[in-house]
Amino acid sequence: MPVIRVEMFKRTQEQKRYLIKELTEAFVKTCGGNKDSIKILITEVDKNDWASGGIIIADKEN
Repeated sequence: MPVIRVEMFKRTQEQKRYLIKELTEAFVKTCGGNKDSIKILITEVDKNDWASGGIIIADKEN
């Protein structure tokens, strides 16, 4: 049972549906297997809770 974990900033439900579809298709195309066995876990992170280069991402956008 493959598990694909995605950590990203918040997205719309439509974007997540499309991402899940594309990730599933790419995995099956690349690695084979049954698409029904692929599990995808999305963790959405607020931009105030993510930092890069020592700076909170939300602060970079201001």
